[in-house]
Amino acid sequence: MTCEEQNGGRTTREDWLRLALDLLVSDGVEQVRVMSLAQKLGVSRSSFYWFFKGRQDLLDQLLELWQTTNTRAIVERAERPAETIVAAVLNVFECWVDERIFDPQLDFAIREWARRSGPVRRVVDQADDARVAAIAAMYRRHGYDPADAFVRARVLYFMQIGYYALELREPLQTRMSYLAGYLRSFTGVQPEPSDLDGFVLFAESARQAEPSSRI
Repeated sequence: MTCEEQNGGRTTREDWLRLALDLLVSDGVEQVRVMSLAQKLGVSRSSFYWFFKGRQDLLDQLLELWQTTNTRAIVERAERPAETIVAAVLNVFECWVDERIFDPQLDFAIREWARRSGPVRRVVDQADDARVAAIAAMYRRHGYDPADAFVRARVLYFMQIGYYALELREPLQTRMSYLAGYLRSFTGVQPEPSDLDGFVLFAESARQAEPSSRI
């Protein structure tokens, strides 16, 4: 056994996952191959098998990472305590303005993958259902009847997914100028100026922050 084999090629599981995620986002799932990953990391292919059973194991872990980042982010924020429905919706909106919380490029890459894979399509459908269910439960906690809560949750969530799918590029100032209108549309409630000001500060801070690793 060589020194490289004993230490996994001096790489870590996170090195492989980070590179695999980057390739998934930039080039698609077909380019996430053991040999190409090893070449980019500058190690032998055998190093891969210190951390993964095979390529499918790697792909399964990429899906799991997506679930524990993007889906969990939406569910966690929808479940946060909030005094008003406007504050509750703004909690969810944090996902849309801070890519350290919710990675839209990764979400799009997973959806592209799902177009070519039935099992992945089912995972994506389950994630979408979980996200909508969490947002609907948020509305119900603030007094909306179940049918209305479900529809409002779908409108809120599907609007944002469509925003990403259309690749709309707006300056933050322009997007924030629509904030009060979005909140009225999603809640039927006029937001307080303090709600708007606090969220704008959060959004500006998020845009100025350094991007974080996907893992």
